[in-house]
Amino acid sequence: MLWFIISMIVIGAIAGYLARALVPGKDPMGFWGTVALGVVGSFVGGFLGSLIFGGESALGPAGLIGSIIGAVIALLVYNAVTDRKKVGTRDDRPVTTR
Repeated sequence: MLWFIISMIVIGAIAGYLARALVPGKDPMGFWGTVALGVVGSFVGGFLGSLIFGGESALGPAGLIGSIIGAVIALLVYNAVTDRKKVGTRDDRPVTTR
């Protein structure tokens, strides 16, 4: 059980950092946020893998590649829900006076 938790943290950290590197823009997350992103990505990847390839468990942890793909999807959904990536909104424009 302890080995499973340690491996989930390590795989989550790797998948989270790679997902943050693949998705453009800034993502101000700490270490534990990145690990959580990777762990959520692992379960998203396991769910998608079971849908596509017909696996037994729909919410099982995926391998490293599935975890990275799932983490990228989870990060894109997170950014869309929280509006973190909006560029060119009214708040970003410089104030000019005439």
